[in-house]
Amino acid sequence: MLFRPTTEADLARVVAVTVDEPVGWIDADRYQDELRQGMYRPEWTWIAEDDGRVVARALWWGQADSAHPVALDCLYVDPALDGRADIAAGLLAAGLRAFAAQGAPRPPLYNLTLPVGWRDDPAAVAAVEWRGRAAVRAGLTREVERLRLEWTPDCGLPRAGGKLTFAPGPDEEFLRLFRRTAVGSLDDETRRSLEAKGAEATARAEMDFYLGCPGRRDWWRLAYAPDGEAVGFALPSATPYARNVGYLGVVPEFRGRGYVDELLAEITRIHADAGTELITATTDTGNAPMAAAFGRAGYRISQIRMIYSAPAA
Repeated sequence: MLFRPTTEADLARVVAVTVDEPVGWIDADRYQDELRQGMYRPEWTWIAEDDGRVVARALWWGQADSAHPVALDCLYVDPALDGRADIAAGLLAAGLRAFAAQGAPRPPLYNLTLPVGWRDDPAAVAAVEWRGRAAVRAGLTREVERLRLEWTPDCGLPRAGGKLTFAPGPDEEFLRLFRRTAVGSLDDETRRSLEAKGAEATARAEMDFYLGCPGRRDWWRLAYAPDGEAVGFALPSATPYARNVGYLGVVPEFRGRGYVDELLAEITRIHADAGTELITATTDTGNAPMAAAFGRAGYRISQIRMIYSAPAA
C-alpha cells in the first residue's frame, strides 16, 4: 500500500470519496471551494493507494496564508477493508513525518467532529474508536473533548450584571492579562502551552494568534472592578466562517465572583449590536465553569469535537 500526497491530477478521485459514518467530513463542494482559497492544498491532502485504487484519504487544513497545515479535518478508510485503524495510522504517520521534514513546528492536531449525544449511537462510537486508535498510533496521544456552542438572536442577550466596566486598552495591558489569566487555567491548550514554554511565551503566542484572526482589534475590551482594578478581559473575535467568542479571562485573585458571566455577556453584546446572526464558541468539557457560563448565557451545544494532538514538547 502506498501513502502519498496528492497532485492536481488526483482531484477527481479525492472528491469522489464519501463518508457515511455519523462523523463530520468534508464533501466535494467544500473541499474544492477551500482548495481554491488555499485552505486545502494538494500537498496537504494524502491518500493511500492499493493497486492504484484510493482506499484512504486524509485532509489537512490551514489558513490561506499558513506555511504548514493546522489540523486534520477528515479521515476516511474504505469500510470494506480489514484493519482500518492500521491503514489510517500509517497514512497519518506518513503525512506527519512529511510535514515535520518541511519545517512544521509541531504536528497538526486532529479535529474529529461528532453530533451531540454521540455516545448513545453505536455507529458513532465505532467511527470514533478506529479513528482514535489511528491518531494515537500516529503519535497524537493527547485527547480532549471540546464543545462547540452557538448563540443566535432567539437565545436572547445574557444579562450584563453591572459589576464591571469595559474599555479598550493598549497591547501591553492585554499581554499582561493574557499572562496573568493563563495561571490556573482549565483550558487544555493553555495548560499544554504553559507546560511547554511558560507564561510569558504562552501569553505572547495567544495574543499573536488573536491579532491574526479575522476579528478586529478594536473589539477587544479590558474589564475593571468598581475600584478601577483590572480583573480580566474580553476578546470578541471571528473565524473565516462566523463571529466567535475568542478569549476571555479573569485573573486568579478575582475568580469565583461571577465575573466570567459579565465578560461573556460583553462579548455577546458587541457581536449582537453589530447585527450578528450567529456567534460560535468552544470550550473543553473539562473546563466545567466555562461550560456552565455558556449555558447560563443561552449558548446551545451544536456539536462535539474529539481533539487528538501530540504531547507538549
